[in-house]
Amino acid sequence: MLLSIPKYEFKERQQKFVKAYQEKGCEAAVLFSVTDIFYLTGFHFHPTERPMGLVIDPNAKIHLFVPELEHEHAEEYSVIDYVHSYPEYPGIKHPMEYFKELLKENHFENKAIGYDSLGYGSTMGYRGPSIDKLIDAKQFISLQGVVEELRFIKSPNEIELIKESCRWGNLVHRLLQKYTKSGLSEIEITSKASSEATKAMIDTLGPDYKPHGSTAYAVFRGQIGPESAFPHAVTQNIVLKKGDTLVTGAASSVFGYTSELERVMFVEEANKEQEKYFTHMYEAQEVAFKAIRPGRKYSDVEEDVQAYFRENNLTELTKHHTGHNIGLLGHEAPFFDLGDHTTIEPGMVVTVEPGIYVKGLGGFRHSDTVLVTENGIEMLTYYPRDLQSLICY
Repeated sequence: MLLSIPKYEFKERQQKFVKAYQEKGCEAAVLFSVTDIFYLTGFHFHPTERPMGLVIDPNAKIHLFVPELEHEHAEEYSVIDYVHSYPEYPGIKHPMEYFKELLKENHFENKAIGYDSLGYGSTMGYRGPSIDKLIDAKQFISLQGVVEELRFIKSPNEIELIKESCRWGNLVHRLLQKYTKSGLSEIEITSKASSEATKAMIDTLGPDYKPHGSTAYAVFRGQIGPESAFPHAVTQNIVLKKGDTLVTGAASSVFGYTSELERVMFVEEANKEQEKYFTHMYEAQEVAFKAIRPGRKYSDVEEDVQAYFRENNLTELTKHHTGHNIGLLGHEAPFFDLGDHTTIEPGMVVTVEPGIYVKGLGGFRHSDTVLVTENGIEMLTYYPRDLQSLICY
């Protein structure tokens, strides 16, 4: 059973990234993105006010720059050549002074330097200079989106981790539906389902399992009854009642990789209006499934779904695009959107989630995680989608 990305794949990713930035005229690179650093090195960390960065020198050696409290962690869990650390932030000597020394010692001056961001960013109080103020470079070249594009097509190992995520997302959603009853609060239901599924997950996968994200969880996030008409409502501890429309979400993380399973459910019964919009949502998702195939554009899929909505006078009840890529992040580019003309390719993993939102009645959205294959798609999530299977008694 695969539960992590092997070391050799991190090395391959690093080589691809070096080639990509060299083709853009860069001789070295600096990255601050937490997700991209994990993707390239396997180092999973919690970003705080303490700056961290990935440095690739002109000889293509990989350096991690971290606070001292992360030094041993970085050495043990990352695929890199060197770890450099500083005492603390803000410190008597600012961390970026140490970073400047690192860059100079590794011959970054008078080089064309690629960067994803000119400085470390944090919402936790960090303040510091940008790298273009630290050294004299021949040129600074933006690499924004380069690693993200490397993440578009998933490797066989990544796909296996996402499939494992789907299996546990399926279990936790089963438990969510089992415990969904009129008279219970959303927090009581989701806590019980998530806790039970997580216990089963860690018992089954054993000590080699590293979530690097959330363990198995299922939520309503406030999308209950009329509140489900808000596509991104927030948990409000609502007590469920008979006839409520419910929009759920379930997933798990396996070595940082996640999936997405969402369903429309109903407490005890669904009336004719609920059935009507459920059916339209279901059919719109079917349109999307049939539209996804290699060689088409992401925008083509959205156009097909929007055409269905127009034909059925539903356009005013839609609020978002049909889906997006998924992997290390819950939302990744590209997007099934009229403005995204990226070509669909085999190995891309996407969510398919057209939604309909009716004020006073509720929201209607399934989401499934799907792998693009040579000829079409492979469904990775497999929870029932039909209405009768989604009535909660």
